[in-house]
Amino acid sequence: MSERTALSEKTALSEQTALSEKNAMNQPAETPMPSATVEMEVPFHDVDMMEVAWHGHYVRYLEIARCKLLDMLDYNYSQMRESGYAWPVIDLRLRYAGPARFGQRIAVTARLREWENRLKLDYVIRDVESGKRLTRGHSVQVAVGLADGEMLLASPPALSERLAAWQASQSQTSPSQADPSQTADEDAPATPPPTRGTP
Repeated sequence: MSERTALSEKTALSEQTALSEKNAMNQPAETPMPSATVEMEVPFHDVDMMEVAWHGHYVRYLEIARCKLLDMLDYNYSQMRESGYAWPVIDLRLRYAGPARFGQRIAVTARLREWENRLKLDYVIRDVESGKRLTRGHSVQVAVGLADGEMLLASPPALSERLAAWQASQSQTSPSQADPSQTADEDAPATPPPTRGTP
């Protein structure tokens, strides 16, 4: 084996190890990650002449679910500001699989996916009656200091401490009380009991 091939394999192995370690830090296998689901009815003022929800309104639906999840952590936007940070969205992606229509009840689920260096949430929107997936996506937010406007390269303790407290509270929940709901769709977050909300 040449020296160049050996060096290439060593580099690939170290990159794979670093990625595995990062994934382990962001999502420990035994550590629960928070998710929140809200149910709502698509209102008339959100639809076009075909009675289909305009694609831009989906961002608002995701925001409602995201705020519910952040409330669970006691780190919603007012707490972010009080801790000295803004968390602007720097990336948002949506994939539409089916239309949401006027009067349709939809369930919007947000699940925390990454938190160590950025705040990444996955989303799924489903039809309440059939469970059919209508939309999936994700958003990425980063911490920016309010005092200096500088972006942090790691999430501040204000977030990690609250997440650790939430996870500790979940570990005290008995297995029979834990949410067993998982969908067969591998890109869908776990769906806890929904809370009511309006867009």
